[in-house]
Amino acid sequence: MLAGRERALATVDLGAVRHNVVRLASLLPPGGKLCAVVKANGYGHGAVAVAEAAQAAGAAWLGVATVDEAAELRAAGLAGPLMIFGALTGSELQNAVTADADVSVWSERFLIEAQKVGARLHVKFNSGMGRLGADAATAERLAVAAAASGRLAGLMSHFATADEAETSYFNLQLDRFLDLATKLKQRFPEMIAHTANSAATLREPRAHCDMVRTGIAIYGLAPANDDPFKDDLRPAMRLSSYIADVRVVRPGESVGYGRRFIAECETRVAIVPIGYADGIARSLTDRGTVLIGGHRCAIKGTISMDQLTVELPGAVGKPGDEVVFIGLGNDQRILAEEVAQLLGTINYEVVCDVGPRVARRYVGAESAA
Repeated sequence: MLAGRERALATVDLGAVRHNVVRLASLLPPGGKLCAVVKANGYGHGAVAVAEAAQAAGAAWLGVATVDEAAELRAAGLAGPLMIFGALTGSELQNAVTADADVSVWSERFLIEAQKVGARLHVKFNSGMGRLGADAATAERLAVAAAASGRLAGLMSHFATADEAETSYFNLQLDRFLDLATKLKQRFPEMIAHTANSAATLREPRAHCDMVRTGIAIYGLAPANDDPFKDDLRPAMRLSSYIADVRVVRPGESVGYGRRFIAECETRVAIVPIGYADGIARSLTDRGTVLIGGHRCAIKGTISMDQLTVELPGAVGKPGDEVVFIGLGNDQRILAEEVAQLLGTINYEVVCDVGPRVARRYVGAESAA
């Protein structure tokens, strides 16, 4: 490694996280709560650091997918309401209670197991997502049974199409949820009703209910995989590496596995010590671009596990220069959404794929939200 450069670095702006939480919370009605979703290591950003920033900005709840994720937050000293969204086994249920985390329930069998260990329960209603969740009649029975044991905490559901332009199915799901939530809130007014994800939080006040569960937007990423700035969201992650070496490839010479790049003329290329094991998808080979000194430069040749090569135009680039894959470089920017569109996927996957061996550096810890 050249002095002053990390081999692979994800710089995470916690000031941006706080800004995004404040922005999303500003949309809620008086008393409305925000749950910051920090599962999957905070969508690749670092769960503990993001959770701390989100709480500092006013997030009332934290949400994760697994009991290990909940335990990690508690071990780091994070307090306050915490919910595990995903399925749990019997032993995991006990660990969830130990972590002082709420859990979701969607079947009578699971309800019995959860009640045995004294878990706080959010009944998961399948309003149309078609995954885990009870139908309306079963959800009502589960809520009544959970309330009878003093363990009912909430009613929840999840949208299948909140991030899509066509709204008919979204509205159908929302109406189903509101019908059931209204009915149960009349009997159990302390129950928390929550169904809105980031997209629903931004687009539909009717979906806000008692709490929203915002994931992708708190990281400054667009729920619809388009433009985060249109909703005043600030991207939090910047992914970078550096030029380890520069070499000249002669006409007819190749670079990388499979000789997928063969120079037609004398070409300067940069060797960059980052690869698909770090989250730079191999399918960006000969398609992706990076920023070097504010110039867009094309990835050329097969992306390897630990390194890749970039074509350098003119005199651009020298050993030690920074290479930006996601984020701002001088006056140019590459968004995670742009990378996702090249890959035919979504921004969620792009940031979640940033590997554990990529160093995380946190900035903006003291800046205003």
